[in-house]
Amino acid sequence: SPAGMVLSVLVILLLSMLYEAIKMGKALLLRRALLALPHSLSQESLVEPEEGDPGSAQGRFPIFSHRWFGYHVGQTLFHVVQVVLGYLVMLAVMSYNAWIFLGAILGSTLGYFL
Repeated sequence: SPAGMVLSVLVILLLSMLYEAIKMGKALLLRRALLALPHSLSQESLVEPEEGDPGSAQGRFPIFSHRWFGYHVGQTLFHVVQVVLGYLVMLAVMSYNAWIFLGAILGSTLGYFL
């Protein structure tokens, strides 16, 4: 029916927009994860600090590691959602329906633009 087709195109359009938003979220998490890494992974920051050394990296390095791990878990979850959405949109496009195809293209365009 025409109403069903309009609804299908709208759903595919929204899924395509969500796919682009997930891509952007993944890129933002990558930037934050890179900023959470220590500036230098040289031997000095990995060696046990001496007692009474106020400039030691002992307190900073574990915080960076835990924060980076959290960002990495977030990136992994974003990746799984992105793959699932990508395959769903691909399956919809593989129905060889021109309207569904246009909905996917328009949704991807709008999602990237926003």
